[in-house]
Amino acid sequence: MSTDFALWVFLAHSPLLWLTVTLVAYVVADRISLASNRHPLANPVLHAVWMIGLVLYATRTPYPVYFEGAQFVHFLLGPATVALAIPLYEHRATVLRVLLPMLAALAVGSIVAVVSALVTARLLGVPHDMLVTLAPKSVTASVAMGISGALGGDPALTAVLVILTGIIGAVLVTPLFDRLGLTDWRARGFAAGLAAHGIGTARAFQVSEVAGTFAGIAMGLNALLTAVIVPVALGLLR
Repeated sequence: MSTDFALWVFLAHSPLLWLTVTLVAYVVADRISLASNRHPLANPVLHAVWMIGLVLYATRTPYPVYFEGAQFVHFLLGPATVALAIPLYEHRATVLRVLLPMLAALAVGSIVAVVSALVTARLLGVPHDMLVTLAPKSVTASVAMGISGALGGDPALTAVLVILTGIIGAVLVTPLFDRLGLTDWRARGFAAGLAAHGIGTARAFQVSEVAGTFAGIAMGLNALLTAVIVPVALGLLR
């Protein structure tokens, strides 16, 4: 007991506390997901978010204080994204065989993701600065926040929208594709990465390495294409 108390005292006065909280919440959520046979509603990110949020609310901890410790996990997003090149290399022959259909799906998916969100928001009377914040919701958080900030949006709110988009996509992707009868792991993975970025990619890797590989490709290419599409689409809406 004295050892546990000493560990708590150390963590409570260190940014490592919130790093520990983040990792423990995700491990618990992942164990739940595994116990449910990876049911879509048991998505680890979804449940880790509310667990951490509950701890922050109960302890009255401001977000900047939390992020001071959790930023170590945030830093690892970059290396994790680069590491997606490993399965891409291992499945390069499969990728090359479907390169043209994949690029066509990328173009359609990227344009629809941006235009549908902007047009719907515009019809609902959303102001222009919020349109900028909303537009890059389907790309990975670091890229989306950069696009939003450069064009005059709110990067913090963009990050929230990106996470919501990813969680919703990761939850819906499996039952939706099952209902549609889509069994090709390449197509399923590519659609998940295109619509739900990193969270969708993580979900794709849970069910199939091939699906995860194509999800990673879609996530990377969509980030690049969306950075070009968003300024053009916003200019047309003006």
